[in-house]
Amino acid sequence: MSLFSYLSESSFITIIVLLLLSGYFIATTWVFTYRYAILRHYIIIEKKSLDYLYMDRNRSVTKQSLLFKYLNRLTISNKAILDAAINDTIRSSTKGLTLLSIVASTSPFIGLFGTVIGILETFSKLGSQSSSSLGVIAPAISEALIATAVGIFVAIFAYTFHLIMKRKAYELGSILKSQAEVVIDNEKSLMP
Repeated sequence: MSLFSYLSESSFITIIVLLLLSGYFIATTWVFTYRYAILRHYIIIEKKSLDYLYMDRNRSVTKQSLLFKYLNRLTISNKAILDAAINDTIRSSTKGLTLLSIVASTSPFIGLFGTVIGILETFSKLGSQSSSSLGVIAPAISEALIATAVGIFVAIFAYTFHLIMKRKAYELGSILKSQAEVVIDNEKSLMP
């Protein structure tokens, strides 16, 4: 059965469910692609800044570092301010993580809703017929199960993308915390 014939025989609710799940999948892919690129870029910048700190090329973070704008305003580095800067940076760089989590948890239920509606419609059509056989019921139920399959498909990608983004955010946070510790140590060593 082709996709066009499946959609032409589907109910309005099933089509809405499939459109919603398609929108979920597009949003999930867009958020992941966009945010992953941002996090990857930040991690590269921060690793370079941390390397300069480790090699004693700099006493503070590089100008490209996300922490630079916070440190630039201070005369003496403050651990509390650096912690707040790290938290602010992580929060702003992981926008969209909530959407991935919501999509991962709700898309199977949306797909299941479409399946239940499809099965209810199948049984209502069968109730109006005088005779029904497995040959009539099986294709109708298998068509209804497509919505559940699509919901699970979307959830798999959303959950995978969510975990990848969480890991990248953790990596960024670790690098930023390491830089903050080195900067504070460097300033302590300069104090008389």
